[in-house]
Amino acid sequence: MQTWEYQVAPIPLHNEALMLNNFGQDGWELVAIHTNAQGGLVAFLKRPGAEKSA
Repeated sequence: MQTWEYQVAPIPLHNEALMLNNFGQDGWELVAIHTNAQGGLVAFLKRPGAEKSA
């Protein structure tokens, strides 16, 4: 069965693409991005987790 690993990360406003590309190189897929109460960006990412045998 496919499992997922998740990460929530703040994204600096001056380096958005660089930060997201770094996550992508580590296998993370951007699921959503939101603006927090302070006006900063927060990224929600996922990547396949380790497969577990039944």
